[in-house]
Amino acid sequence: MKLNSVQEFYKDKTIFITGGSGFMGKVLIEKLLYSCSDVKELIILMRPKKGKTAQQRVDDFAKLPMFKRLLDEKPEMMLKIFPVWGEITQQNLGLSEEHLERVIQKSQIVFHFAASLKLEATLRHNVLMNLTGTQNVMKIAKQMKNLVQMVHLSTAFCCEDIEILEERVYDHPHSPHDLIRCAEWMSDEAMAAIQNDILGSQPNTYTYTKRLSEILVREQYDSEKFPIIIVRPSIVSPAFREPLPGWVDSLNGPPGIFYAAGMGVLRSMLIDPEGMIEGIPVDACINGILTLTKHVATEKRSKEIPVFNATIHESRRISNGRMFKYAKELGNMYPVTGLWYPDGSITESVYIHKLKTFFFQWIPAYFIDFLLLCFGQKRFMVYVQKRIQIGLQVLQFFTMHKWNFKSENFNGLTALQTPDEAEMFLFDSRNTGDEKEYLKNSLLGARQYCVKDPLSTLPRARLILKIQYVVHIFCKFMFWYFVISFLLRATGLMEPVHEFITSLKQSVHGYNSSSSIVGLVGLNTL
Repeated sequence: MKLNSVQEFYKDKTIFITGGSGFMGKVLIEKLLYSCSDVKELIILMRPKKGKTAQQRVDDFAKLPMFKRLLDEKPEMMLKIFPVWGEITQQNLGLSEEHLERVIQKSQIVFHFAASLKLEATLRHNVLMNLTGTQNVMKIAKQMKNLVQMVHLSTAFCCEDIEILEERVYDHPHSPHDLIRCAEWMSDEAMAAIQNDILGSQPNTYTYTKRLSEILVREQYDSEKFPIIIVRPSIVSPAFREPLPGWVDSLNGPPGIFYAAGMGVLRSMLIDPEGMIEGIPVDACINGILTLTKHVATEKRSKEIPVFNATIHESRRISNGRMFKYAKELGNMYPVTGLWYPDGSITESVYIHKLKTFFFQWIPAYFIDFLLLCFGQKRFMVYVQKRIQIGLQVLQFFTMHKWNFKSENFNGLTALQTPDEAEMFLFDSRNTGDEKEYLKNSLLGARQYCVKDPLSTLPRARLILKIQYVVHIFCKFMFWYFVISFLLRATGLMEPVHEFITSLKQSVHGYNSSSSIVGLVGLNTL
């Protein structure tokens, strides 16, 4: 079969990948091996983890459902993965001399996906990962003898102060080099002490360091000597189609929110119902990156560094309120075995959100932990709520902020695809199916692949949901009964209300008695 232009571009190429064990990294590896099978080799930088060797970590890939189609159809492709032990924060990426030489001599394309995605991480941690790490990767890439293209993965949320984010790098008053030097000689405690002053209005250390990393990359860009591009995905969501519909490997972001709501432990979220969802399926994002890498590398180089906002087409954006409505409907059709009946809500009112959180999350959490303590069991509900609240506080910046991304460079490439390329490397969000069906697959994907809860448990979960609903209605009735009773007593209105109800009963009784007498009189008259 004749190769399309994207497959032809990656043919016989050796590709160096950082962040290959992450969500996007694994999808990138699988897609390259499956659809670009003529690729020569994938050199994957692996961090030491859990006492396993780099090869053992790669071998673990074969245990994941996402690699099933590759192992079923092209198992020999796994042999093209060459893992190397390293760490992006270290000089020369912590590579051995042998591996460093291999990377420099053989690599032709670099996908730099490694980064710290922890929004709540300390400034020093994210500077080391996102700035020092990027600088170290670029130093190695600039030594590569046959470099064709490097791709730096950023985020579409890096410039919260920009009303309309265009596909270009924005300046910042801070120097990334100053931050790198600070992280090199300052202790964690010292940097933590000045963190708030440095961040200023920046919402978190993640978006701050990713913005500065773009400036760092722009400084090194040279259309002839160092070709590099920046790709900014929005929220990367579960797969639309590849390698499996709904594939996701962690509960970070939206999958975690939906799962917590389905479990009944998340009852309120601070979200603008009219705000638009800013997410892109992971397979659409990876297909777009593979396509644009080929396009930039084979076309005339621009003087300015190419930037691509990897976001969905404007015509496919839906509101938070509409997505929440779909999620509630699907949550009842495909429930998880939760702790309580899922009856969450969204609001843009901080006060309503805090009230709901206090009454419907914190009080039940402490009550359940008290019961667990009484029965000699391990308490966990308050801990779960604390973790949820930490995550939500970080996410509130994104859910309450109105985003506007220009993505002509990214979405414009779809017009250049041949029919074969558009099918094999689909990233046109206008062709990614029905959003409700996609959300269903995403919810079921989180259930199966993250929580390891098979679909065979759905009948039992539905039965439990019905029982929880009855208990939920009873508890709501009792809750409002006690609240109203307390308010009436506190305001001195209990006695007047009681007298009113008593008089109303007497009036109704008198009316019924009169009606009976009239009826009897009428009958006697007849």
